[in-house]
Amino acid sequence: MGIDIRQARPSDATDACTLLRRSIEEGCEQDHGGRPEILQAWLGNKTPQNVLGWFSSPANYAVVAEMGDGEGRELVGLALVNQAGKLALCYVRPDQVKNGVGRLLLDAVEAQARAWNISKLHMHAPSSSSPFFERLGYINAGKDKACFGMECDFLWKQVDACAAPANKRFCKCTG
Repeated sequence: MGIDIRQARPSDATDACTLLRRSIEEGCEQDHGGRPEILQAWLGNKTPQNVLGWFSSPANYAVVAEMGDGEGRELVGLALVNQAGKLALCYVRPDQVKNGVGRLLLDAVEAQARAWNISKLHMHAPSSSSPFFERLGYINAGKDKACFGMECDFLWKQVDACAAPANKRFCKCTG
C-alpha cells in the first residue's frame, strides 16, 4: 500500500475535515492539553463547508495523501499553501505519523510555491510539530501566540531554487 499525493478535490472536503479534526484532537493533544477553550477555537473553523471553500479558492493549493488499494482508498494527510506563501494546513492522520506522509505533502506544496514564484513559506506550528518541520529545513524563528490562544512557533523556509543559506531571521533586515 503506497501513499499517493494528489490535488484536493471539492469531493474530499468532508473526509478532509474529519481528518483535520482527528489530527488536532488526537495528534495535537500535547499542545492543546484537552483544554476546551483551545480545542473549540482550533476546531471552530474546521467544518466541511469551510474546507470546501479552502479547496475551491484559486488563491490556495491543497493536496491530499491517500493510502489503500482500489476502492478502499483513505485520506491520511492534507496540506494547503496560499499565494501569500503561508503554509496554512499540514496535517497527518495520527496513526500515519512517521510514515513519510508529511514529507510527501510538503514536497508537493513546496513545488507549487516555486511554481507560483514564492521564495519563502511561513507558518505557525504547534510546538510538538516543530521538530518535524525543522528536520525538513524550516527555520524556527521563535514563539508567537497566534495559534488559537496557545503558544506556537513561527517557522519559515526558503523554497526557491536559488536560495541563499537560511538564517534565523525571516526578513532581510539587520539588527
